[in-house]
Amino acid sequence: MNDTEDPLRAVRIGKLESLRAQGIDPYPYGFARTHEAGELERHYAGLPAGGEAGERVRVAGRVRAIRNSGMFIDLHDASGKIQVFCHRDNLPPEAMAVVRLLDIGDLIGVEGLVRRTARGELTVNAAAVAVLAKTLRPLPEKYHGLADVELRYRQRYLDLIMNQESRETLRRRSRVVAALRSHLAARGYLEVETPMLHTIPGGASAKPFVTHHNALEIDLYLRIAPELHLKRLLVGGLADKLFEINRCFRNEGISPRHNPEFTTLELYEAYVDYTAMMRLTEELVTAVAETVLGTLRINYGGTVIDLSPPWPRRAMAELVQAATGVDFLALDDSEAARRAAASLGAGLTGGENWGQALEAVFAARVEDSLIQPTHVTGFPRDISPLAKADRTDPRLVERFETYIYGWEITNAFSELTDPEDQRTRFEAQMRARAAGDEEAQPLDEDYVAALEYGLPPCGGLGLGIDRLVMLLTDSPSIRDVIAFPTLRPR
Repeated sequence: MNDTEDPLRAVRIGKLESLRAQGIDPYPYGFARTHEAGELERHYAGLPAGGEAGERVRVAGRVRAIRNSGMFIDLHDASGKIQVFCHRDNLPPEAMAVVRLLDIGDLIGVEGLVRRTARGELTVNAAAVAVLAKTLRPLPEKYHGLADVELRYRQRYLDLIMNQESRETLRRRSRVVAALRSHLAARGYLEVETPMLHTIPGGASAKPFVTHHNALEIDLYLRIAPELHLKRLLVGGLADKLFEINRCFRNEGISPRHNPEFTTLELYEAYVDYTAMMRLTEELVTAVAETVLGTLRINYGGTVIDLSPPWPRRAMAELVQAATGVDFLALDDSEAARRAAASLGAGLTGGENWGQALEAVFAARVEDSLIQPTHVTGFPRDISPLAKADRTDPRLVERFETYIYGWEITNAFSELTDPEDQRTRFEAQMRARAAGDEEAQPLDEDYVAALEYGLPPCGGLGLGIDRLVMLLTDSPSIRDVIAFPTLRPR
């Protein structure tokens, strides 16, 4: 777009040229601040209306309002707002000329004395004004902001400039991650890093993204889960407790709860089983809620959710029977399970085994009803190739998923440590893959070899950080809590 097509931009470019004609660099290298706006508000909280302070300060930020031909400027930085008073009694003529060339959106630095106006507004009487970035595009209209939700995600920088709620959501996300990290470090967990590029996609049932490494002449897969690498570290004895806050990538659909690129916390602890992971899940979520919100009673979408532990533990088949009257544990084979699932309205492709049919009914008839925190146990072995078999029923495994507001928040196992059993499970997955299941896990020979060197009994846990942040910020979409969500190009 040229300047004649955008007259507002043309005006700003004219002001840019005027600044340069006066010998002013409109994009300087820095500006030494002494205070942020919020810091000044706290420091001078006791300054009375009409009072003046003798301290000379230097502040910087974005111009968000200009009143009385530039006499009053609202300057915003990351901490808040400060008013700037620009008057010829304090500013030399060349500085007043700079003020006349300012637009809403410009970044400026101001030096001057602090006072509080008769109306009680904390103000800096400008003695010097520096342009730090002359903006060439106007901000969205102040009171309506970015009404186009799609535009908010595509131009997140504008969303953050205009919307305090968006800034607070992403800042709260940062505090959530920090609280998780702090809690685990205090419990003796070691933070580690594992590869994002895998030669074999594993650790979860999902379709991967594929890329190609030119020098090695091999295809590589973006990580769908860090599980198998983390358990290799446990085999090696790096630590008995370890975790990773990691990015995962799954080549699947997009929805209000799904983004192809997402963040999880995954951890492993030696010499414990999945019941320890249930307790740890409750500890982590409640510690984060108390740290970030100061309460265990949160409001999501108008629904009050009580995070107070302990949370109930309910078996998947038990929940399905309570909702539908059908006891899947009494069904003998896959065909009977498929018939029952179809009669209950579960979406099937026709080749499901017993466990997949049970899971399909659970997803269709139960998941959405699990509003208050609930640990769902008794997962089928058919859909859990990395978990130990249940001690009382070989069709099941020691696995749970924690649900809040109908969403899976965590997934955890008593980890499978028997290498021969693991190979058998992988081989079953390979048969399912050959039959057309793109999400079945391939056989990872090196991982099985690692198990043959001995993986201690252990519990593992994966927690979806994006969904947890959605709950703790009352955000309706996962796109609200990811700074730059995946979008279809325009």
